[in-house]
Amino acid sequence: MTDRKDRGSAPPELGFDRPEQGTLLIRLTGEWTVENRRPSPEDVRKELASGPPVTSIRFDTGDVSHWDSGLLAFVTRVMDLCSRDGMAVDSKGLPEGVQKLLALAAVVPQKKGVGRESGKDSFLSTVGAETTDFFRSTGEILAFVGEVFVAFGRFLRGKARFRGSDLTLVMQECGLQALPIVSLISLLVGLILAFVGAVQLMMFGAQIYVASLVGIAMVRVMGAIMTGIIMAGRTGAAFAAQLGTMEVNEEIDAFRTMGISPMEFLVLPRMLGLALMMPLLCLYADLMGILGGLIVGVGMLDLNVVEYFNQTRASVSLYDLFIGIFQGAVFGVLVAVAGCLRGMQCGRSASAVGDAATSAVVTGIVSIIVATAIITVLCNVLGI
Repeated sequence: MTDRKDRGSAPPELGFDRPEQGTLLIRLTGEWTVENRRPSPEDVRKELASGPPVTSIRFDTGDVSHWDSGLLAFVTRVMDLCSRDGMAVDSKGLPEGVQKLLALAAVVPQKKGVGRESGKDSFLSTVGAETTDFFRSTGEILAFVGEVFVAFGRFLRGKARFRGSDLTLVMQECGLQALPIVSLISLLVGLILAFVGAVQLMMFGAQIYVASLVGIAMVRVMGAIMTGIIMAGRTGAAFAAQLGTMEVNEEIDAFRTMGISPMEFLVLPRMLGLALMMPLLCLYADLMGILGGLIVGVGMLDLNVVEYFNQTRASVSLYDLFIGIFQGAVFGVLVAVAGCLRGMQCGRSASAVGDAATSAVVTGIVSIIVATAIITVLCNVLGI
């Protein structure tokens, strides 16, 4: 940049001259910095529209005392204006630094997605892009699930390569450390179910059936669903963040370089650990939900503890218990696969890790709801 001559130098000014036919000379004087109020490129457009046709633009900056990015921004906008109208721009009259910056900007291509789009995509273009993304993501999911099955098959044959300590650590994080939040949520769900049921059943004098309502709902469906949603938000997001961070740090690429399968070493322990812990967590959630219903039944409906227990035992069958445990195991696999999938698909930036964790939670919850609907329909068809 040109050195500043003095603090009281002239403000930036713009002048025009036509040294020859078809040529417009733009004279710049004063101090062209971001601190000063600079002329607008619209003045150039008005000058072009008011006079004879112009085919080329030249600059004269001999009287510019000081410049910074303010001059560069002005020249860039003028050049964009001229390029739209098909005019040639001669930058030889600009300061040497400005010429070098313009040349550098012309050599380095603009990254995709940077800057504002000139127009919106059409409806058909948007639908086509979304459809393409849907099929592409579906293919990635199917490929990932296939790799999971291959890794699980190697585990059944005793050939999978992962550390037993990793599996133990995952089971501890997914099981023991999740008990406080599972206890709180399940107890509150049982309280809510019992209270809502009590308000309606009291109208008919059938308060005792609150035990049946809470017992069947918690053991058959709600215990597994609430535990699955909790683990999707807690453990599924953690899996995605862990693997996403490893993807950002290129640790997963290092595993592949060393001949170690990331599916076996990273994904398999997490899937096995969560699948083994989820049925146990579901049993614990069922117990806490029934306890919540007992609190409402004894405290609000004046039911006896033994009476409530006997009614619950008479209403809940082993089929209900097995269905709930089965759903818990399925939800554990779905949450683990969703978290690991989004983590492995993570980009190479810090924001991508957060996006992967968010996507893992959404994918896990949606998978749980869809799986619940399918299992419910199958149980209805089978009559259980």
